[in-house]
Amino acid sequence: MRLRQKGFEFYPDMHPRHYRTRLFLDFCRALGLPSVALSALLWSTDTHLHWCLLPLAYLAFAITWAIGKGARNNLLQSREACQLDARPIPRVVGKWPGNIDVLLRMLKAFRTSYVLDVYLQLFEEYHCTTLNTRILWCDNIITMDQEHSKFVLATGFQQFWRGRNQKERMEMFLGEGIFNRDDEMWKMVCPCRYVSHKIEPNPLQHRSIARPFFARERISDFEDFERYTSRTLSLISGLSSSGQPCEVQDLFARFTLDAASEFLFGRNLDTLSATLPIPGKTAIGPKGSATHDSWGSFAQAFEQAQQIVTTRARIGYFWPLFELFEDKTSPHTAAIRRWLDPIVKEALKGKARSKAAGVTSPVGQKTFMQHLADSTEDPVLIRDQLLSMLLASRDTTACLLTFVVYFMAVHPEVARKLRAEALQQCGAHGAPTYESIRNLKYMRAVINETLRLFPPVPLNVRECRSAACALPPADPTYPCDDGRPLYMPRNTTIMYLPLLIQRNPALWGPDADTFDPERWLDPGRLSRFLANPSMYAPFSAGPRICIGQEYAFNEASYLLVRLLQQFDTFTLASDVQPEGSLPPTEWKERRGRQAIERVWPQAAMTLYIKGGLWVRFANSSAQ
Repeated sequence: MRLRQKGFEFYPDMHPRHYRTRLFLDFCRALGLPSVALSALLWSTDTHLHWCLLPLAYLAFAITWAIGKGARNNLLQSREACQLDARPIPRVVGKWPGNIDVLLRMLKAFRTSYVLDVYLQLFEEYHCTTLNTRILWCDNIITMDQEHSKFVLATGFQQFWRGRNQKERMEMFLGEGIFNRDDEMWKMVCPCRYVSHKIEPNPLQHRSIARPFFARERISDFEDFERYTSRTLSLISGLSSSGQPCEVQDLFARFTLDAASEFLFGRNLDTLSATLPIPGKTAIGPKGSATHDSWGSFAQAFEQAQQIVTTRARIGYFWPLFELFEDKTSPHTAAIRRWLDPIVKEALKGKARSKAAGVTSPVGQKTFMQHLADSTEDPVLIRDQLLSMLLASRDTTACLLTFVVYFMAVHPEVARKLRAEALQQCGAHGAPTYESIRNLKYMRAVINETLRLFPPVPLNVRECRSAACALPPADPTYPCDDGRPLYMPRNTTIMYLPLLIQRNPALWGPDADTFDPERWLDPGRLSRFLANPSMYAPFSAGPRICIGQEYAFNEASYLLVRLLQQFDTFTLASDVQPEGSLPPTEWKERRGRQAIERVWPQAAMTLYIKGGLWVRFANSSAQ
């Protein structure tokens, strides 16, 4: 039986946290309507059935009802497609009803596959770049077509939103943060907030409240970068002097979190002082290494919540069935809140003290936390916004730094060029400045190429609003395209895949899987991107483009310059990688990067390396 794909349109005031109630009502509608219709039919025809035949009669009627309803929906969709002069998006066709076999095959493949290879194989099987997976009779669009990604993010922005399905999956984790809200809640000066199924005004801004804190005068103040870079390099030096490798993914997560907390809160979370992973002994965590201390408990809760949200997205509409008795994110969100709630309480107390003393400060002299506290008294709103900002500032920049060091280790010639440029622009000991970082052309090319192959957010999801729309014509290089737009049903999710778009040979040439920073310096090759900038969007695009991208670029560049001033040799320490974290041997028999990859990239909201990245650092000139 086909359940209604989006129950929210029938319960518009229902809070996303009440997913069990929503699913129960959906089942009542799906099962109850055929029962009522059958009873009415039997009564109107004065038909009497023996009680033992009623279940069979109901089952037959329910199947007929579902088939008829499905046929009606298909007819309505066909009419809408004709009105839009669009053709249907190609559908995945499985062997079992509802493509259940396809879902099971995908869930199994996710355990050992290369990042996003499950989707790439579907595109290759159906010879197109946009597909409707149609899992459990629910339309779900996946795309690696840059025109469709551009339409969702920019040119057709008003026709899409993050949607209620995503809010359900993330509500306990991100709540009312900037990444889990739409429309007025996201952009307006006086957004709205759910309270007891009603909407009331709230003075807290989301995107607009954050923007002033990423102005040039703030992101070019490198004092915090220097402070936390020095501590990070001190830890690396201590390990390298004793001949030990360093787990840089974990270390960079600490560096970015401490720097971000100082920048945003005016308070150091001091994660760099916590216990570091021990080579050969540290176990695999949810997204890297697991350490058993206060910081480790927060990091693991933070990462485990992301894993759960990702699993929910893969299961799709029916994920609440697996969490009927317990929200799996609850223990992890509780651990996160134990860390953040004291910070929020202190900020509100500081606000009260300032108010009692009659002291007010202009925005330019406030931290982001102080500005949040001045905008609302609601600790939940403040905490959710802080958590979203921490997610963005920690995971994305740490991911970028991790993969840059990975490429320096597997491409020593790149490390030599980077070091030569850093020494030329900043000297052997000079601190990088805003101007000197702008002159690091090769470093910018390396960062761009790293972000192309490993964008920190490798996939994202939007939802078509209540009106159907037509996506632009698909990639003309694929035979299934006939030049017409593609019909997208109303209230349908679309998953766009930046990682696959940015590795698409049709856009980037036959060497699309090759790490080659020179493509960003060669005018002839660069012209391909300049003529089609939407083929590269690691920081998203359109109205929701990342407002912190220059902050991330400056932070990463600063640390890399300091790192290259101190070290010139980077070697992967594969011998201490945790068991099960190295790429499976069968990858070597496949095409693309997985045949040569020396780490196991995975995705759970953001990209990471399974088991972390263990690296040995050295300075040959000092020996």
